[in-house]
Amino acid sequence: MNMTSRIARLVCCAVFLFCMAEAVFAQEYPTKPIRFVVPYPPGGSSDIMARILGQKFTESWGQSVIIDNRPGASAIIGTDLVAKAPPDGYTLLWAGSGPFAVNSSLFTKLQYDPIKDFTHVIWVVKLPMLLLAHPSLPASSVKELITLMKSKREGLPYGSIGVGSPSHLAMELFKGMAKVDQLTHVPYSGSGTAHTALLGGQGALVMFDSVLSSISHVKAGKEKAIALSTAGQRLSALPDVPTVAESGLPGFDASTWGGVAVPAGVPQGIVKKLNGEIAKILKMPDVQAKLAAQGALPVGGTPQEFTAFIKSETAKWGKVIRDANVKPE
Repeated sequence: MNMTSRIARLVCCAVFLFCMAEAVFAQEYPTKPIRFVVPYPPGGSSDIMARILGQKFTESWGQSVIIDNRPGASAIIGTDLVAKAPPDGYTLLWAGSGPFAVNSSLFTKLQYDPIKDFTHVIWVVKLPMLLLAHPSLPASSVKELITLMKSKREGLPYGSIGVGSPSHLAMELFKGMAKVDQLTHVPYSGSGTAHTALLGGQGALVMFDSVLSSISHVKAGKEKAIALSTAGQRLSALPDVPTVAESGLPGFDASTWGGVAVPAGVPQGIVKKLNGEIAKILKMPDVQAKLAAQGALPVGGTPQEFTAFIKSETAKWGKVIRDANVKPE
């Protein structure tokens, strides 16, 4: 046997042993507690959904899951923390649309790369927003609202929960698709202050915001739900509210979303195991009921599908940010 053949056989043996070791490691995983980083404050929809998954992981695998809230800097702090964590499968990240599809276009310098620095495990949920209006506004459909917007030469004021927030970018996408320029952006410091202004008719008369933050006001008749931001699916909690896409702007989809990611380099066996476990969790009736209560729609799919989706969302929101010349405050 010549030297080339010997080297080839040694390489094949090394690869085989590595694959066997990885398979055994993945089969035994997890053997210690898992840290699940949520780059948002406690109590919000991302935190709630991460805790739902964490509880189910513990029940299934017998290992505790520690929810580690690391909010701040538009979710950059917590996301960057996981990007630099050991790639052993024991640090998970709730991967939201902001840090994974918006921040790379919104900020000129970002400490992490949403594609290169992570392995995207699974797309967990879509989080629709509602297009809301003050009850006094003489428009109850998307077509009526667009007509009203175009008639306001001084600019119809719309609210958001902050510059570059999902509610801001959703309306910028709406403006572009509806070809409406007569709008005035009124940013607020969060969802609470934005709804206070809308409820009182103090400035903003329309806005997009999450279902979780809005549904109680809608059901109380204090805010008018004109449409849902998801492209192809209504909410069971608000079955009579149509989507923007079916109401005059085909293809409109401004949902936020969330999934699970791990640092790049985590063994594929572990990624596959996490993906399969989360897919199983999303089919559980009690989990589906809890998600519905948050206005969330379960998704699932492969890691590759989640990566492709992130890339498409990055391109979409990057164009919106550039066209609207959105700059972070």
